[in-house]
Amino acid sequence: MNDFYAVIMAGGSGERFWPLSTSKRPKQFVTLFGGKALIAQAAERLEGLVPPERILVVTAQSLVAATRRALPQVPAENVVGEPMRRDTAAAVATACGLVRRRGGADAVCAILTADQLMTKPAAFRRILADAAVAAKKTDAIVTLGVTPTFPATGFGYVEPGVRAKTGTKTPIFLAKRFVEKPDAATAKMYVKKGFVWNAGMFIWRVAAMERALAKHAPALAILAAAVADAAKPAVVLKKLYPQVPKISIDYAVMEKAEEVLVAAGDFGWDDVGSWSAIENHFPVDKAGNAVAGAATLLDCASVSVVGEGAPVALFGVKDLVVVSTPKAVLVCAKDRAAELKKLVAKLPSA
Repeated sequence: MNDFYAVIMAGGSGERFWPLSTSKRPKQFVTLFGGKALIAQAAERLEGLVPPERILVVTAQSLVAATRRALPQVPAENVVGEPMRRDTAAAVATACGLVRRRGGADAVCAILTADQLMTKPAAFRRILADAAVAAKKTDAIVTLGVTPTFPATGFGYVEPGVRAKTGTKTPIFLAKRFVEKPDAATAKMYVKKGFVWNAGMFIWRVAAMERALAKHAPALAILAAAVADAAKPAVVLKKLYPQVPKISIDYAVMEKAEEVLVAAGDFGWDDVGSWSAIENHFPVDKAGNAVAGAATLLDCASVSVVGEGAPVALFGVKDLVVVSTPKAVLVCAKDRAAELKKLVAKLPSA
């Protein structure tokens, strides 16, 4: 599709993977998973589906230069900086305006993530292409769902309804409802009933999202229209961003929209949301230890270690995450790794 655009959301505060990530080098620049920055992988897996000139990135103003260096194939003017953090809804509205400027109201826009892994990129492209076809044919907003591999409590879910008549190979369903992160028992029930993980990626025709914003989030609709009409979008963003609500796109639009479709499938998706993800992407020994980098372990169990600074030596410990970098060392109980931002908030500089 010649009017299909991809917008990569690349904010990030660097909290979840401290000390390897920081506010100046957030998670999307981490190269631990796959040997390349996650944001570079996000752009590369679009190859053959969306050309670089139709890839845009919305990031923090302070990260624009680093993002351009990480994505040399993407035109520099396609990387747009937000003047302040306003959660995902404002970034999506900005993206809507940017795509309308270039492709008009009938252009199709995919909102994608900068800091997730997808180990089956060909499958991802097929599903994304079919989602774009469905979005082009209808006034629906299409979300990407992930077939669950276990009853996760750290992800939101979507309940699929009847299959939509989109003519695509990928099964695409009417979304009955979005649900927030469940407890363990509820997660098991969701998986049993066929719910899918909400991957936080959305596809729509610009006109469809404009109508949804106008109905459910008028201030964001004003932002999108102003960006679309502005000679210099950066000036508009600086003026209007302080006035828009700080809210996620899920709360602002997705949970209220009348017509939402979900394109579900398996494309090797991993949110890599905390240091506990190490054991999913590096060899694990018989004692449950996963090591990336320089480390020596003796009589340890269920330990995840990243050694990118001073060599790590561990003796007789279990259930820990240990990360060594040239500037800092983290030692954390494995079952508290998802709460790392509490610690980062107390650090003098992170």
